[in-house]
Amino acid sequence: MIGSRLAGFVFIAIFGLSASAVLASDYPSKPIRLIAPYPAGGTTDILARAIGNDLSKVLGQPIIVDNRAGAGGLVGHDMAAKADPDGYTLVLGNSAMLAVSVSLFQNMPYNPVKDFAPITEAAAGALVLVVKPSLPVKSVQELIALAKAKPDKLNAGLSAIGSMHHMTTDQIRVKTGVQWTNVPYKGSAPMLVDLLSGQTDFAFDNIPSALPYIKSNQLRAIAVSSPTRTELLPDVPTLKESGLPDVEAVAWHGVLAPAKTPRPIIDRLNAEIVKILKSPEMKKRLASLGLDPVANTPEEFQKFIESENVKWAKIAKETNAKSQ
Repeated sequence: MIGSRLAGFVFIAIFGLSASAVLASDYPSKPIRLIAPYPAGGTTDILARAIGNDLSKVLGQPIIVDNRAGAGGLVGHDMAAKADPDGYTLVLGNSAMLAVSVSLFQNMPYNPVKDFAPITEAAAGALVLVVKPSLPVKSVQELIALAKAKPDKLNAGLSAIGSMHHMTTDQIRVKTGVQWTNVPYKGSAPMLVDLLSGQTDFAFDNIPSALPYIKSNQLRAIAVSSPTRTELLPDVPTLKESGLPDVEAVAWHGVLAPAKTPRPIIDRLNAEIVKILKSPEMKKRLASLGLDPVANTPEEFQKFIESENVKWAKIAKETNAKSQ
């Protein structure tokens, strides 16, 4: 009796492994949806289309970028978390909805650590603090001085509630004791529209989406959030250089699948995406966007997500940040 049970377990194990191997060898057999949880035109959308274009060439199937904006990126991430774990729905997740927001929203519809199967961290880059040209400031200290002189008169654009942009903005507010009004949007693109039209006064944004406006003098860059200056904006000082040594933020993006996606599929996607990210062409493309490729393993990405949750939970507590 025991022998027959053991034989049955062995058969099931072997059959399961064989089935996974067959699944991976046939994958993909149809188009893959890559969810970009923000509107077209923002950094997430730009990066998703760059990766998707190259990935479709090596997999032999279309990669359909599906922009699912809403609730600061929550809608798209939640859709991916609840999708069938068959490898045909992926998400280009980011630091906002996989780490920063976890400490802000009381009822997150998904668990960023348990409800996704990380594939690889794709890229990371600094945020840039930009102001409208008519604002009479050319440095962070001048912005702080103006905010102190005019309490609650300045409007800070936020690309999304719970985003790294939101938290970094609040860090500056709390550490300097100034008061301004946060104005949240559903992504970088609409936030930039109002900043460019003068409806808001300043904002943190990802470098890729803000760079064209900086170069055309439609926006003025006064600081970057990374530990060191970025090659794209070599004359723009860091927040540390600007007198805020404890404020630092690097936005990251990574490809994930729903939890329980077969490991052979995860491994296949990791191998192909890592090759893409390490290619000279993609490195050049990422550099032009102010991003650095990461291209790590699923295990490394998983540990990184966990550590980022700890980091931003501490910052949320320090700033008393709220989702509303």
